[in-house]
Amino acid sequence: MTSKTEIDPITLSVLAGRMEQIADEMDATLFRAAFNPIIAEAHDASHGLYHAATGDTLVQGKSGLPIFVGVMAFAVQAVIEKAAADGDLEDGDIYIFNDAHIGGTHLSDMRLVRPYFRDGKLFCYLASVGHWHDVGGAVPGNYNPAATEVFQEAFILPPVKLAKAGQVNQDIIDILLRNTRLPQSAMGDLNGQMGALDLGIKRMDELLDEYGAETVAAALDALGHRAEALMRSELEGLPDGRWEAEDFLDNDGITDEPLKIKVAMEIRGDRMTLDFEGSAPQCAGPVNIALPTTVATAYVAIKHIFPGLPANAGVMRPIEVKVPEGSLLSAEFPAPTGGYTETILRMIDVMFCAFSQAAPDRVVANAYGTINALSIAGKRSNGQPWVMFSFYGGGHGGSPESDGLNHGNAPISTATIPPMEILEAAYPVMFRQWALRPDSAGAGKHRGGVGAVYEIEVLEENGAEAFLFGERGRFAPKGIAGGGDAALNVFSFEQDDGWDTPPLASKMLGIKLRQGQAVRLETPGGGGYGSAKERVADSIARDVARGLMSADMADETYGTAWREAGQ
Repeated sequence: MTSKTEIDPITLSVLAGRMEQIADEMDATLFRAAFNPIIAEAHDASHGLYHAATGDTLVQGKSGLPIFVGVMAFAVQAVIEKAAADGDLEDGDIYIFNDAHIGGTHLSDMRLVRPYFRDGKLFCYLASVGHWHDVGGAVPGNYNPAATEVFQEAFILPPVKLAKAGQVNQDIIDILLRNTRLPQSAMGDLNGQMGALDLGIKRMDELLDEYGAETVAAALDALGHRAEALMRSELEGLPDGRWEAEDFLDNDGITDEPLKIKVAMEIRGDRMTLDFEGSAPQCAGPVNIALPTTVATAYVAIKHIFPGLPANAGVMRPIEVKVPEGSLLSAEFPAPTGGYTETILRMIDVMFCAFSQAAPDRVVANAYGTINALSIAGKRSNGQPWVMFSFYGGGHGGSPESDGLNHGNAPISTATIPPMEILEAAYPVMFRQWALRPDSAGAGKHRGGVGAVYEIEVLEENGAEAFLFGERGRFAPKGIAGGGDAALNVFSFEQDDGWDTPPLASKMLGIKLRQGQAVRLETPGGGGYGSAKERVADSIARDVARGLMSADMADETYGTAWREAGQ
């Protein structure tokens, strides 16, 4: 799909909006149809249009997760290669798979890819990805902190045809539903994704009927070129140089040793290199990530730093991402990848820290840096299994203009934290506490946002079992431009003899909970921006008055002069 047709700026703008609307409408369709709260409420899903020959991202919906912009290009490439090898691509085909080493992220993310034909010719691909509630494996919800192979994390499906020329293969559906603890949820999510693709095909037909295939193809080409030009212009406005940063993961869930994530960022004219040489080697536990995920994460960080850039593969053309072979950032099958979220959050942190040395006015301090993937599962009195999987928020980093956001979601996504009311209605649990966490923000001219405290009690008479996959239990979110670090992540769980904490700080499985017992997450805040000496006394007094910081912490961090402002 390449066109030499010239297109004027107004038509290009109109078509860009129309195609974004198609992806947005596909997002909305799935969010409304999905059965599991991770898609329906948290919006852990994405849709887009992809290049017919390369699989590059052309357009992505604004409601989908940014991480999927890059990784879904690899997923579509895998389908292109599969179709070429088989030689039987037809209109109405739908491919499905979840293999993270091919398509990035982790096995919970189920990918559907469908070719779009126009007048018998392949025009582009449409794709849908969504986080299914449970895909088998050793741990309900699939975040297994003790996994040493992907086979211990979930059922693995390579790219296969779910539908051929419009006819759905029931055998594939039967296999999928046999490999989940929650078949009704999986079937609902699958139907939602297929429905979103059907809608995308319909809307593409309408668009091409109105404008013609040549004009729309020209617009897609032009959008890629425009994204590349914008990225080059942004880089030319920055100083040339090389800057390095590093940070650590607590451990891999198997061995209690920290794992380094390191980046060297170099800018020369209108090009950038991101070199991750020096990062830890591939590890035994599930904090490895595959190469597609690493490249996609680099894109997410760039998109945060340059928010005006479009969601288009052209953005990455002037950027070279170097990843050492054998590292945990280029893990080979069957290395476990279930905890990819923790590793990509640390990647974004180090890229922000490196970039802050070149242009501190363009970045924010580190956010809380962990999704705290918590699963609580058991069986109801009628024998039916239940799995409550969710992720949890924390503080965002201070910025050049303001304090960080209190209790936000992770910067890898536009997803939302499922509401307490939804979780309590769906599962036999009660939230004893869902509150802001005082004294958790990094100090600075602009402090970080504060984290949160969640305390969740099990109500089911049969009890339950809990599993945690988190981070930042040993290495706090960093401040930048002289800002202070935030508080550490703290997880604890109630037992007959009182409250305990995990030996590995942020990861644990098989936590037995009786009815009436609870788990508690105290999530980090965000790092601070700028020197604490520059913070306005009125702002300190306001934080104390609102309960975001104790008076003792304010005295220790900022001195006592703020007390006069509070009088």
